[in-house]
Amino acid sequence: MPQNSSLQPDSTVSDGRPAVAEGPGETGVASTSTPAFSPLYQQIKTLILRSLQAGEWKPGDVIPSEIELAARYRVSQGTVRKAIDELANDNLLVRRQGKGTFVATHAEQHIQYRFLRVLPDQGNPDSQGPAERQIVDFRRLRAPAEVARQLNLRTGDPVLQVRRVLAFTGTPAILEDLWLPGGPFKGLTLETLAANKGPMYALFETELGVRMVRATEKVKAVIADTETGPLLGVPTGHPLLSVERLAYTYNDVPMELRRGLYRTETRHYHNELS
Repeated sequence: MPQNSSLQPDSTVSDGRPAVAEGPGETGVASTSTPAFSPLYQQIKTLILRSLQAGEWKPGDVIPSEIELAARYRVSQGTVRKAIDELANDNLLVRRQGKGTFVATHAEQHIQYRFLRVLPDQGNPDSQGPAERQIVDFRRLRAPAEVARQLNLRTGDPVLQVRRVLAFTGTPAILEDLWLPGGPFKGLTLETLAANKGPMYALFETELGVRMVRATEKVKAVIADTETGPLLGVPTGHPLLSVERLAYTYNDVPMELRRGLYRTETRHYHNELS
């Protein structure tokens, strides 16, 4: 949320923290780095996000109840509920009837498929069976200018590059190149990645504490060249779908640049617009 130092809170609570009013008789704690005149539930949403980013509640953890959070932030339960509703709509929190509200995790099936847009023509993502993963390249290098720009790094900063082929029932289907910033991913090894059988984002989450919360994609039609064709088992000039994804963690920090080439004889790109 953008900062604006010209905005001042309406009042302060007894300990000196700024407060604003959302409705009659309600005061709420506002962050000093958050515009005081934004809706109060948005400020509470920002404070919860900061706790998630700081690791106060980890993926899979239950967060405090709405009543507890309302007392913590000195706002109404309805204000907290509205903030949590937005975080649930953003797939950052998950409500479970009778159990509470949990931090979403990429280990959950519906979260696993949140960023998956290329699907089999027949059946669902599970119907094609588990992907057979082959890591073609794994190395640490200095970031090229374009990669550095997209990951908000400086040219020459350390990055990790991974190239892998995903196959289904023995047929290569996807060639992926990933670039990851060296600092947050310094603990990732070839052995760990090769041994992982689950979603890659779940591995990043559990082993490295890096959680992807949103992504942008660019899609276009390309053809296989002399390097990519053999890896996908297709001749040079074969039509492919190129999907470039930039994935972000909390606070819109870019954490992964992924470029995938897909064979589309039996797959299609799917998106829901609303």
